[in-house]
Amino acid sequence: MIESIKRIFSIPELRAKITFTLIMLCICRIGAYIPVPGINSEVAVGLFKSATGGGQNLFQLMDVFSGGAFGKMTVIALGVMPYISASIIMQLLIAIVPSLQRDVKENPDLGKKKISKWTRLATLFLALFQSSIFTKTVLHMNESAPGVILPYITDITLFSVPWLFYLTVMLTMTTGTLFLMWIGEQITEKGIGNGISLIITLNILSSFPSTIGSIIKQLNLDSQEAGQLSFTSLILLSSVFVFIILGTILVIQGMRKIPLQYARRGGQTSNPSESTSHIPLKINYAGVIPVIFASTFLMFPATIVQFLGQDGWLATVSQMLSPGSWVYMIIYCLLILFLTFFWTSTQFKPDQIASDMKKNGAFIPGIRQGKPTQDFLEATMNRITLVGAVFLALIAILPQLVSYLLGVDPAISQFFGGTSLLILVGVILDTMKQIESHLIMKKYDGFMKRGHLRVR
Repeated sequence: MIESIKRIFSIPELRAKITFTLIMLCICRIGAYIPVPGINSEVAVGLFKSATGGGQNLFQLMDVFSGGAFGKMTVIALGVMPYISASIIMQLLIAIVPSLQRDVKENPDLGKKKISKWTRLATLFLALFQSSIFTKTVLHMNESAPGVILPYITDITLFSVPWLFYLTVMLTMTTGTLFLMWIGEQITEKGIGNGISLIITLNILSSFPSTIGSIIKQLNLDSQEAGQLSFTSLILLSSVFVFIILGTILVIQGMRKIPLQYARRGGQTSNPSESTSHIPLKINYAGVIPVIFASTFLMFPATIVQFLGQDGWLATVSQMLSPGSWVYMIIYCLLILFLTFFWTSTQFKPDQIASDMKKNGAFIPGIRQGKPTQDFLEATMNRITLVGAVFLALIAILPQLVSYLLGVDPAISQFFGGTSLLILVGVILDTMKQIESHLIMKKYDGFMKRGHLRVR
């Protein structure tokens, strides 16, 4: 392992990319400790703990994705969720708006720039909207528990509205989100790995020390009395942890190889290397993107309902859309299934593959070239995508079921599995693939001597 790390840092280009990535990620974490002007972060943390109520809910999920910044009400409290929401909206628009599809197909570079521009603008509006709701919620909390907001910033009002506080929070949090978006794009362009995914992964990892502390505290090792968390529950959680890691690796790395053969040309026999060619169809073509998108998609309407609806039917809807409820888990699973198929359909192009195969004289044994090949690839991809999507949804909700059945603290169960661990393992695998690719390009043996990642 040490030799592999030495090989990585022996390549100047790869060393520069990794160093740049680490520096930018460290800068991201600084924002998690800078409170919004006018907010008393110490009081805010205590108020956040009481707001979670010891159960799985929206506040806790948002705090996990923001690396604890949401609970402290810091400048990056919104995290990169507005950017991800904007990305979802743009992907949906590309799928249903013919003009956008035409722009992407005819001129990929220009189309990509256009999509990036609209995604940034959508991120700006979503961040302003979510921060305004956040501001209203904090004001409501301050009425019931004075001390969260420093008095001097709410004294300046216009038509009984503390406009200075609204302006300060909205501009600060929106700037924090845009700054994280910029850092993510810089990491993707100049660093290693996907920048936005790495930021989310870093935020999830930042909760590891507090999770370990909660486990030790709930085991109650200093007393003879039984703690809130038993060793049996800890063993079950550890088993779920290992199962999800192995399952995620198998689903993301697993693929079905479609064999290819090449027609003989000029009476020559086919190349032996060509006879072993294949088309790799990944079981989970979309990776962990459906999990991230599904969490964000559910978080957005739930945010509005939970922040604005405190009583009546809105409170009922808020409770139904809170993580841990059966309605939430059912909708969550359906969204993962839909988004897995949706993302795969937008990225996997069987018609283009069939056309390229026909031009190169390649064919699948027993399948005619052209439309039959396209139909075969599409049907095969749909079948294996269904398996991957179901397994992905099962892994995502498994910790919530364990927490519900065993009565384990949701903060612990969320870290030991489900959405957090799926994102964590998926992003690490993707980053390792990129490092492996750089090593192979430089004619090194790769990052791992055994069990190479499938990038060759």
